[in-house]
Amino acid sequence: MAKVFIINGGQEFDESKGLFNKLLAEWTGDFLKESGFDVRTTNTGDDFNTQQEVENFIWADVIVVHTPIWWFQVPYKLKQYVDLVFQNGRGKIYKSDGRSRTNPEINYGTGGLLQGKQYMITSSWNAPEGAFTLKDELMSQTSVDTGVLFGFHIAMKFVGLTKLDGFHFYDIVKGLTPARFDDYHKNYIAHLQQTFEPLKKKPK
Repeated sequence: MAKVFIINGGQEFDESKGLFNKLLAEWTGDFLKESGFDVRTTNTGDDFNTQQEVENFIWADVIVVHTPIWWFQVPYKLKQYVDLVFQNGRGKIYKSDGRSRTNPEINYGTGGLLQGKQYMITSSWNAPEGAFTLKDELMSQTSVDTGVLFGFHIAMKFVGLTKLDGFHFYDIVKGLTPARFDDYHKNYIAHLQQTFEPLKKKPK
């Protein structure tokens, strides 16, 4: 049975109650359990044990991260979570930065210990998709993955994880009509099916 660790990066802050990412984590967990996966979940808005979180990364075959985007970055508690877990994972999730003192200019970021494991990220935005795709709009035709989430992807690569295609939810504050919500649900479940079906029979 393949093992999946879900990280819910949503949290309560000002007008945000973290409800959308909580729901995404539930959609993901329910789908994976029904499909025969072994699942663990952490909510970064809650208290957590750092060493247990390190062990969750070691345990999992796939890590799924759900995060809202606040001011064009991940929420501060998710950033704190990554800082604490990765820093305390030295010797377990990474051994070094990968370089040698004899040639320190090469191989930076090759000391990860999670090779063979994969990760997937979803992000949720108030921004419409056009902000990323249309000329002269705010994001200058830069995608979520090559822009705002670039550093997050590099952190995952640093510890040895391989990226699976993610899923991004746009305009969920001002423009989330019931019809768009239903379409997002349907399309996200289809994305999970496409992504995880090949991993379903991974041996324990």
